[in-house]
Amino acid sequence: MPACSQGERETGSPWKDELGLEMYSSAVTLSDMEMFVFPELLYALVLANIMSPRLWRWREDPWFRRIGRLSPGRRIMRLKQYIMDNYDFNLDLETWGLTRKQRELERFRKWIDPRVIAESNALFGYEGDRYYFDLDIRRHFGLDKYDGDVIPYWKTETLEAMDAFRFRPGYARGAGECVSLSALYAAAVFVVCGISLDDIFIMTTPLHSQNFVVVGDGLITNNRRVLTKTMWFNGSELSMKARRALRHERVTLVGHRTGYIHQVYQTATISEEAYRRFRERLTEFLQADPAADLLINFLRAHRDYQNCFQISHRHHGRTRYIPLEVAFHYEHGRPYRLNDRTRDQLLAEIDEMECFAEPIEDRVCLEEFGDWFRRQTSRAGSGSVDELARLMDCQRSRLPQVMRDLTAFLKIEPRLPDPRCKRFVTRSAIEIDPDMSREEIVDRLENARAANAAADLAFYAFRDLSICDWRPFLKAAVERNPVILEGTADMSDQEAFSWLCSIPDESIYDGTRLAQPDEVWNFKRGDGVEKALCAADVLRHRHPGKAVMITVMPDRAVVECAGILKWEFVSRKGLQAELIVAG
Repeated sequence: MPACSQGERETGSPWKDELGLEMYSSAVTLSDMEMFVFPELLYALVLANIMSPRLWRWREDPWFRRIGRLSPGRRIMRLKQYIMDNYDFNLDLETWGLTRKQRELERFRKWIDPRVIAESNALFGYEGDRYYFDLDIRRHFGLDKYDGDVIPYWKTETLEAMDAFRFRPGYARGAGECVSLSALYAAAVFVVCGISLDDIFIMTTPLHSQNFVVVGDGLITNNRRVLTKTMWFNGSELSMKARRALRHERVTLVGHRTGYIHQVYQTATISEEAYRRFRERLTEFLQADPAADLLINFLRAHRDYQNCFQISHRHHGRTRYIPLEVAFHYEHGRPYRLNDRTRDQLLAEIDEMECFAEPIEDRVCLEEFGDWFRRQTSRAGSGSVDELARLMDCQRSRLPQVMRDLTAFLKIEPRLPDPRCKRFVTRSAIEIDPDMSREEIVDRLENARAANAAADLAFYAFRDLSICDWRPFLKAAVERNPVILEGTADMSDQEAFSWLCSIPDESIYDGTRLAQPDEVWNFKRGDGVEKALCAADVLRHRHPGKAVMITVMPDRAVVECAGILKWEFVSRKGLQAELIVAG
């Protein structure tokens, strides 16, 4: 099979060749780097969450009672509050451990040029988002205490792993990193809110992941939150943070039920029509015409410009002039805002000692633009920022900069993969709808596995070893779980066995699904099969050259290490397998 370049990447047959085994084992670990190299994995995780019984139980929660009576947008906002109440954003380096740049570059070198990775990932040298780069990305993420080759694994969590954070010290609820939350939102918008997968698009950048949902004017999910178009332009700290990725970074990957499009790979499997619709709707969402309330929102977000402006206000029969920064200060802790119906109530509360009887020198009075903004709403088309600038007379020599930033505030041009540079290939799409039961969806995806790579990979991300080959899961278990190795480093073999026996015999996954060793270590629980895999991982690294055998039976799992030891664990998974881990 030819090595992959930034032009093409062939997936080959499932896990029967080197590329296939690497990709299918990556569906188990789901690191950010693996998702970049194998873009099918992003949607595979969404489908794994859609199949999760845990997600379907959300529909029984009283919080979602009668959710079907709400509009689609209101349903998603109700979902947002549930996620806000039950999940934290987590980017702790210690959760999934560390690896090395050179190791990861060598791992994928056969399929993607290391220079492409360096241009697309901040930890490998990417500098697209100036905010992070100016902070020093390694110090920002706590990596400055390690040598420059050390990077985090940053694995993406399934819903079960996110929920299991409750078992970790210091966590009162579930947690996950940005891609985990993005995949969870995409699945929950479908299962709980009943929104078609046609309307859900997942976007990743080198540092972030967001969803765009085509509902009304559009919605963007950002970590735990959801922003409508009105929220996108409200100038709040939260909305300005949500804007950062689309303003400063390239969108590396867009995933959809019809396929994906990737900045690096020439072949795109997403439907051309679906991608055209996404680009048009997202572009509309990210831009707005000048309006009085948006000017206020812009100035709320850009405090440095507030001292160029003032507000006039009739109070007790006379006009008084208020520095704009004073008016914004009075918004804090009050239910009033400068740009809604409560404006007069807010201004009436401002202390006389902070107001002026005459216009303040060298400040533009916002009321001067009232007539201009009213004309925009009564005529076809709208005025430009340049036209607005001609009305302003700020003597502080900052007007050009203000106007440039206002233009940027009102319009973001997303740097999406260019369809003109892609070869679109039609492949079997995911054909499920919100009216189907969970069992019907699982059956539909099962039948799609032969024709759709994302559907097939979804079952490996779902971790059901009764219907998946063990080899990808075993490869991931013994090669990409550094946390348990570090955690047991000071234990003897017997002490490691005793620790495994001491933790609860319960899995974070239901049925015949299995956790990886680092999940067992992090959440301090595991079924006997999972404990046996932990033991095999530890023993393989401690006794190089010695083969480790795992015998999985319906009610127990036995680990043997080449005549050195034999350990047995109780299991309730009902699985059967004979596994050999080479030393």
